[in-house]
Amino acid sequence: MNQDALKQAVARAALDYIAPRLDHNAIVGVGTGSTAAFFIEALAQIKGHFEAAVASSEATASQLQAHGIPVYDLNSADAVAVYVDGADETNPRLELIKGGGAALTREKIIAAVAEEFVCIADQSKWVECLGQFPLPVEVIPMARSHVARELVKLGGDPVYRQECETDNGNIIIDVHNMRIEDPRQLETAINQITGVVTNGLFAHRPADLLLLGTDQGVEQVRAG
Repeated sequence: MNQDALKQAVARAALDYIAPRLDHNAIVGVGTGSTAAFFIEALAQIKGHFEAAVASSEATASQLQAHGIPVYDLNSADAVAVYVDGADETNPRLELIKGGGAALTREKIIAAVAEEFVCIADQSKWVECLGQFPLPVEVIPMARSHVARELVKLGGDPVYRQECETDNGNIIIDVHNMRIEDPRQLETAINQITGVVTNGLFAHRPADLLLLGTDQGVEQVRAG
């Protein structure tokens, strides 16, 4: 199967997984990116079976609303039953790199609130050690140079993502050439740099379940 077919397969598998777990009062968290977009197309098929969604980006909110799915502000949601989102990389512990689409901060907030975090990804995202994909860091604009210097001290090569403004009005620095042996430690270290909003390591709050699209079908992977 090509990559789009794998993404469609995991999106459908995510729908099959969450549908029996939802009730009419349930709030579904929905991520951002190409795989999440396929999931929204699938989710629209059962839009009457849950109350509403919360979205990790303005683009996701627009796509959900276009399908007639109500979108709540997270502050208006008592609880988020499940959060479904893709990843740029995942390791066997289901620690992730996310943020290729610059939505990492809102994605991280919804993941923190959700009772269950389901990651959907194709087999190209599976790695033994995180870091082949550049690590995104959301930064307050005036702190760009300071944060970049501190990221160099941590062993990375920071690159300012040109012409990218997040939904929160901030910028993205992508950190290249880091082999991330201890994702939890690095997540904490980067978040402690003054001017950083957050970074794209989802290690303190990894996924609970990975639905991984492979040529042999969709595999369910729990953290190991």
